[in-house]
Amino acid sequence: MYEFEDCVVDPQRFELRRRGEPVHVEPQVFALLTHLIRHRDRVVGKTELLDSVWGYRHVSESALTSRVKALRRAIGDSGERQRIVATVHGVGYRFVADVRENGAAPLRVRAPQQIRYCRSPDGVRVAYALSGCGPPLVKAANWLTHLDLEWASPIWAHWLDGLARRHTLVRYDERGCGLSDWDIGEFRFDDWVDDLELVVDGLGLERFPLLGISQGGAVAIAYAVRHPERVSRLVLAGAYSRGRFARATTPEEKEEAELDLVLGRIGWRHDDPTFRQVFAGQFLPDATRELWDAFNDLQRATTSNDNVVRFLNVFAHIDVSAIAPSVRCPTLILHSRGDLRVPKAQAQELAALIPDSRLCFLDSRNHVLTEQEPAWPEFLAELDSFLGS
Repeated sequence: MYEFEDCVVDPQRFELRRRGEPVHVEPQVFALLTHLIRHRDRVVGKTELLDSVWGYRHVSESALTSRVKALRRAIGDSGERQRIVATVHGVGYRFVADVRENGAAPLRVRAPQQIRYCRSPDGVRVAYALSGCGPPLVKAANWLTHLDLEWASPIWAHWLDGLARRHTLVRYDERGCGLSDWDIGEFRFDDWVDDLELVVDGLGLERFPLLGISQGGAVAIAYAVRHPERVSRLVLAGAYSRGRFARATTPEEKEEAELDLVLGRIGWRHDDPTFRQVFAGQFLPDATRELWDAFNDLQRATTSNDNVVRFLNVFAHIDVSAIAPSVRCPTLILHSRGDLRVPKAQAQELAALIPDSRLCFLDSRNHVLTEQEPAWPEFLAELDSFLGS
């Protein structure tokens, strides 16, 4: 790890902290920072930085300039002071602050991920990834995944590491988002179940535990009912059996469900972060502003504006309550007690519907658990105990 001024940079965790608090920066800004630190003994030319950060993509020097400005803001520097990053006009930049290397600090050990593709019978390319080692653990896709960007995301990186500690983690981008095909026309809930089936068949997995997070829980339930011989154990986290429209019975509930669609439609159509902030506040009410920004950035980069509305519409009409009693494997239901996005009543409904299921509430309000909160190690402990890891 590298320490300078009031900042700490952890390259393996893709993490920048300032005054002990995490600072969200875009992946390109973080790559720029680490490259400058590692080559702080010299001036780093602009061409080298462009190649290092953007690879073979053609971008202008203005893109580099904007990232340098963002970097300076993140670490408490500016173009006027240049106390940490100095500009050498016409040449490039140099990291000039004193740096302390702390090699003894604990670092996250991350196995490399392998990204592959398979093609559905209707011609859609679906991307999937493998990481870790050990017996397989398959994760059904959930809200707007991105196999590549999640790898460095402070929202999901600890999930990927935690789930791959004792397993070969299999995850994928469902059609319409991430590295899978976006331009696919209309899609249905059953298409997402088919995508999960496609990935499992492509890997030749015969029997495995299956994890479903949020609406991925409904996909996992449908797959477990479709293939009871394959799913050994089912884990549902923040899941539900009925979407907002499917469970709305009062005019107020129907109005709230419609508002969810309107916010999504307006927020993504106008690329307006104030509307996406509503989703961040519901998913991560107790997170820092930096995590909210990271969540918003990830949402914006994972799919098209039109697909967001399609996703939200399908989510809202999900209803697997009729088939949930047909699940035949042991099931663990983990749910944040104060979840604002999916109320705990939905977890209770799942526990009542699924035979041989156990419900465990976690002391959190976050729909997606953060790495620092006490509920996260509790989640991993429950998961390990249930899977016999």
